[in-house]
Amino acid sequence: MQQARARSQPVLSLVLPCYNEQEVLPETQRRLSVLLGGMKAQGLVAEDSAIYFVDDGSRDRTWAMIAACASSEPDICGIKLSRNRGHQNALLCGLLTAPGDILISLDADLQDDLDAIPKMVAAYVAGSEIVFAVRSKRTSDTFLKRFTAESYYKLLAFLGVNIVYNHADYRLMSRRAIETLREYDETHLFLRGLVHQLGFQTAIVEFERAERFAGESKYPMSKMLELAWQGVTSFTAYPLRLITRVGAFVSLGSLALAGWALWVRLLTDQSLPGWASVVIPMYFLGGVQLLSLGVIGEYLAKVYESTKRRPRFHVETVCGRGFEAAPASVTLTAAATRRMPQADYARE
Repeated sequence: MQQARARSQPVLSLVLPCYNEQEVLPETQRRLSVLLGGMKAQGLVAEDSAIYFVDDGSRDRTWAMIAACASSEPDICGIKLSRNRGHQNALLCGLLTAPGDILISLDADLQDDLDAIPKMVAAYVAGSEIVFAVRSKRTSDTFLKRFTAESYYKLLAFLGVNIVYNHADYRLMSRRAIETLREYDETHLFLRGLVHQLGFQTAIVEFERAERFAGESKYPMSKMLELAWQGVTSFTAYPLRLITRVGAFVSLGSLALAGWALWVRLLTDQSLPGWASVVIPMYFLGGVQLLSLGVIGEYLAKVYESTKRRPRFHVETVCGRGFEAAPASVTLTAAATRRMPQADYARE
């Protein structure tokens, strides 16, 4: 009976990582509160559904604004990390810390279409454990961003990485999926690839991404490239195998070049001495070797960092009524449960 109620009228938690979002936060809070209130009134979600903002070590007034909203609004809660740990770690912290039958992760910049949230909940009620929100088109992106993003998804598919095309981190996950995700103890996170590996019944909801409401993007090109490389090296060993193929190709090419040089020397009179035939292959082989060492070193660095088993984040404090009735097993994160004494986990 309890399981049937959770499926038909689930407790919904909206999880939003925030980093220096003071300009957009008031409007985000207002729109989400209106949306959540409407869903409660229609009986789509339970009355104790709430919004959870995760402050990823912001340097502006983001946390002060979250704490102020949490003290006056019953459906607003806050989770504060001890320092900046990056978007993926902050998102994982919110997913593993917030209670609820279902959790929907989205960005705080209002680019994700909020109208997709009721559709995602409907897909969960219909039986799906994970619902991916997928962009129907990329008209709001620049040509360069659209080209690089679409090329990256195609590259991942070519390398054998299972990922949902044009899906970022806007998704719904059931409590069952969240607890399964908790078992993954990876140091280098690429959640859009990791969640797809959980299995379970999935569904897709399409939406159109809007322009950023206010402020500046916290994901410049350098961070996007870093996340892209993270996705490749965390889910496939293809670059390592590619080194072997490149080495074989270069070796065969060198043998062919040596055969050609011998043929020219013995059977023709067109042989001309010069440094190009020595210097160019030397630099080419040197570049291939350095590139290969770099790829191997990247994988070794991941192994090194994983063996240290350092916590991915620390929760400094939480605030809001949503945590008052939540069991400690839910509100304590995976990292806190294993590596931090409970006294280090404060509540405001």
